Amino acid sequence: MIGVTLSALASGGLLAATTAPSTAAPTTPTTAATPATTWTVRDPAHSALTARLALDPAGELRLAVTRDGAPVLAPGRLGLRTDRHDLTTGLRLVDREDRTVHDTYRMTTGKELRRSATARETTFAFRGADGARLGVVVRVSDDGVAYRYVLDERGPVTVTGEASAFEVPKDAKAWVQPYATSYENERTETTAGAANEAEPQECAGDTCSFGYPALFETGGTYVLLTEADVDGRYSGSHLDHKDGGSAYSVALADDAPVTSPGPLATPWRTAIVGGLDTLVGSTLVDDLAPPSRVADTSWIRPGTDDWSWLSDTSSPGDLDRQRDFVDYAAAHGLEYTLVDAGWKASWVPELVRYARARGVDVILWFDWADLRTQAQRDAWFAKIKAWGVVGVKVDYMYSDSQSTFQWYDAILRDTAERHLMIDFHGATIPRGLQRTWPQVMSVEGVRGEENGQNPARDVFLAFTRNIVGSMDYTPTWFSRPNRQNSLAHELALPVVYESGWTSLGDNPEGFAAQPVAERYLEQLPTAWDETRLVSGGPGRTAGGERQAVLARRSGDRWFVGGILAGAGATMKAPLGFLGKGTWRLETIADHEGQLRRTVRTVTAKDTLAVPAVTDGGFTALACPVTKGRADCARPVTTAPATTLATDPASVTAEAGGKASFGATFTLPEGAALRDVRLTVDRGRLPAGWTVTGSDVRAASLPAGKELTGHWTVTVARDQPGGTVEVPVVATYAHPAGGNAPRVHVEEVVRVSVPLHGTLYASDQPFLAESNGYGPVERDQSNGEAGGQDGKPLTIGGTVYAKGLGVNAPGQVRIDLQGRCTRFEAHVGVDDETSGRGSVTFTVLGDDERPLATTGVLRGGEAAVSLTADVTGVHTLTLTADDGGDGKNYDHADWGLARLTCAD
Repeated sequence: MIGVTLSALASGGLLAATTAPSTAAPTTPTTAATPATTWTVRDPAHSALTARLALDPAGELRLAVTRDGAPVLAPGRLGLRTDRHDLTTGLRLVDREDRTVHDTYRMTTGKELRRSATARETTFAFRGADGARLGVVVRVSDDGVAYRYVLDERGPVTVTGEASAFEVPKDAKAWVQPYATSYENERTETTAGAANEAEPQECAGDTCSFGYPALFETGGTYVLLTEADVDGRYSGSHLDHKDGGSAYSVALADDAPVTSPGPLATPWRTAIVGGLDTLVGSTLVDDLAPPSRVADTSWIRPGTDDWSWLSDTSSPGDLDRQRDFVDYAAAHGLEYTLVDAGWKASWVPELVRYARARGVDVILWFDWADLRTQAQRDAWFAKIKAWGVVGVKVDYMYSDSQSTFQWYDAILRDTAERHLMIDFHGATIPRGLQRTWPQVMSVEGVRGEENGQNPARDVFLAFTRNIVGSMDYTPTWFSRPNRQNSLAHELALPVVYESGWTSLGDNPEGFAAQPVAERYLEQLPTAWDETRLVSGGPGRTAGGERQAVLARRSGDRWFVGGILAGAGATMKAPLGFLGKGTWRLETIADHEGQLRRTVRTVTAKDTLAVPAVTDGGFTALACPVTKGRADCARPVTTAPATTLATDPASVTAEAGGKASFGATFTLPEGAALRDVRLTVDRGRLPAGWTVTGSDVRAASLPAGKELTGHWTVTVARDQPGGTVEVPVVATYAHPAGGNAPRVHVEEVVRVSVPLHGTLYASDQPFLAESNGYGPVERDQSNGEAGGQDGKPLTIGGTVYAKGLGVNAPGQVRIDLQGRCTRFEAHVGVDDETSGRGSVTFTVLGDDERPLATTGVLRGGEAAVSLTADVTGVHTLTLTADDGGDGKNYDHADWGLARLTCAD
C-alpha cells in the first residue's frame, strides 16, 4: 500500500538510523478516495497546536497552524516539482495513516542532555494528475509543527523546486536575518510584510531572501521558522519573501535542483510555535533528526577552551605564546586549548605533548580546503590523531549546496571513525546534526563576537539562532578595546548561549584582570540537564531596553545569565525554577566599572532584582543550602607537574638493527598518583617495527618515587633513512576523578636511521618549509591553497610520479646527515598554469652555499635537469623563486627529486 510505504520512508528520514526507531501507536489507514478536503493533526495532548491540511478544488495543498484555536500561520502552499512530475496541483487524496511517535534519546551536547519527545504524525498519500504519488508527512508536538515530502519512486529523483511556503500575517513582528551563506548578517526587528527593507539584502527585484531561523510574533504567539534533517541527499534552503507580502517561500540553495538516489524524504519544514519559554526550551529540531550514528560516545567531551586568535590574532603561529594559553587552561581547569589559523606542523606535536602533560587537550583549526577530499582527510586525520589532537575546528565552508552537505556527510563519518570531535566554523546553521553525529561540539552560523559587538544582536540571538543548536559565538573578551557592553554582559554570554565547546575570547592577561569572572568561568559547564527562560524577550520593554535572562541546570546547580541592550535598568529574575528548599545564590554584576560578587539565601518564591548598567547584565550561580557546604564553587583540581625522562633521548640504528633505551617517570611533590602506567606507544611506530620490554605499572606512585622501564626497538629492514620518533608514554588517573580523562605525559626517543641508497626528497621529513601559496605538496603539484589539493606533477606534458610541488617563493630544508653524494631533479613550471608563470630553481648546501641553479623557466616549457654534488652536506635547501614578475602562477615542480646516499 502506498500509505505504508510512504510512512516507513518518512520515519526513516534522510539518514539511516543505526539505533532502534521511535515507538509508534498502531496505524489507522483510511480508505481510498476520502471525500474530505480538510484534515487536522493535533498535538498529542490535544491541548494547543493544530495543523490543518486543505486541498482546494484545483488540487493544491495548503497547511495552516492554530494555537488554542487562534490562527498562527495562514494556509501556505505545499507541493513538490521534479524533473518528471508537477506535484503542486491536480492532487487527490488516496490514503492516510496516523500514528503517535514517542522518542527518548540522550545527547552529548545541548540545552537538555536527556530528551523525551512525543508527537502525533499523519502521512497523507496523494496522486497527481499524471498518476505520480506524493506523500506529505505532518507532525505536531507540543512545541511545533513540521512537514516533509516523501516519494517512493525507485532510482534517482531530481527535485527542481518546492511550492512550500509559510504564510505569516503581514503585521506580525519579525526578527529576521538577510540571507547569506555565512549566516553572519545582522538581525533586524521589523514586520513580516516590511522585512525586505532590512539591509544588507540578498534581493532579486521585489523578492528578498532570509536565513533560518526566522522569528515572528502574532497575537502573543511566537513562531520560529527553520528546517531539520538535512544531509547530502538534499540541499539546505532559505526563505524568499516578496515585498509587502505574507508568504515566506522555501527556496533551495543557489536555486539549483537536487538529486536524491531515491526513494526520497525531504528535510522537515519546521515551525517551532508557542510562548517564548516554549521556544527557548524546544528540542524540536533535534527531535526531527535521525538517531545517533555513533554507538560509543565515551570519547566525546564538551568543555571550555581558551582561544588566542580573537585577542592575539598572530599568536596561533607562536609556539611560546600558545604555551601561555595552555598554562592558563591548566591552571583554571579548562578542558582545551584551541590553536587557530597559523599553527605549524613542525611544532604542534611538541605543543600537544606539553598540553596533555598538564591535563589539557588540543583542538586544531583547519581551512576546509585542506580537508575537502577523502585523501586530504585521511592524511591529516591520521597525522593529527597520532599527534594526540582530540578535535578540529573547520572553517570557510560558506555554502548550503547539496555538494557541501555531501562533504558534511563525509567529514562527519570520518571524524566519527577517527574519534575526533569537530566544530564547524564559517558554516551553515545546525539542523539536528548534533543528535545524529554527537561528536559535533558546536557550529558557527552566526554573526559572532569576532565580527564586532552589538548588544541588541546578543538579545536577538537568545530567541533565534541559539534555539536550534549549539552556537559557536566565541564570547567573553573582557580586555577588548572600545568594548560596547559591560563586563557582566560579557560574562553572561557563555551562560545565555549554549555551545558544547565554548571558546573564550580573551587572553590570559585579560582574564587575570577579572578574578571574579575567572572563578565563575572555572565552574561553568557547557552541556546542560535543563534550560529555562526566566524573563525577557526580543522586543523592547516599556523602558526601551531589551533583556534576556536564561537559567541552565547542571546536576544540582543552576547557572543564570542575564544580558541587557539599552539604557540601564533593573533586571528581574523570578526564581521559581529553583524548586523546593533553601538555596545559596551567588550573583555577579557590574559595580563602578568592575565586577562585584554578592551572596544571599533565597527560595523559589523570591525574585532576583539586579540593577544593570547600560548594555549590562549579570550572572548567578545557585546551589542547595546543605550542611558543610560553604559556597557553590567546586574545587578546581589540576594535573600536577611530573617529569618523564628518556635515556638516551636519541639513538642511532641501522635498518634491521636494534636500539635500546629506558625511561623514568616521577612525581616531584604532591599527593600520590593513582593507576600509573609507563609504556611505549606501539601503535604509532612505522610498519615493520617491533618492541620488546614490558609495560610498567603502579597502583599508587608517591611523590619522589621513580617508575622506570626499559625497551628495545627493532627497526624494519626496509626502513628508509631518517629520524623516527618513538613515543614513550606515562598515563595516570586524573586527580579530579569522575569522568576526567587520564593524564597523558609523553616524551619521544629519536631513532636516527642512516640515509642509504636512492631516496626521494618527497619521502623525507622537512627541517623547515615555506611556500608562496598554500603548503608545499609531496608527489603532486602545488594546486590551490589547501593541503594535498594538487594534481600529478606535469612539466611540458611529462608526468612525474614523485617530487615536490611548490609555489614560488618557496623553500624546503632536508637533513642529509652528511651521507649523500648526489641530488638530481627535473624542474619546471607545472602545466596546470596553462603556460603562465616563471620560476628559478636553486640548490643550496650548508651555510646557504649555492650548489646548482637554473635560469628563468617559464610555463609551457620542457623540464630542465638539475644536478648537484652534495657530498658531505648536512642541510640541503631547495629554493624556488619567482622569475621577476611576481608569484602568480609560479607553480614550481621538483620532478623526481632524488638523492644518492651511502649504502
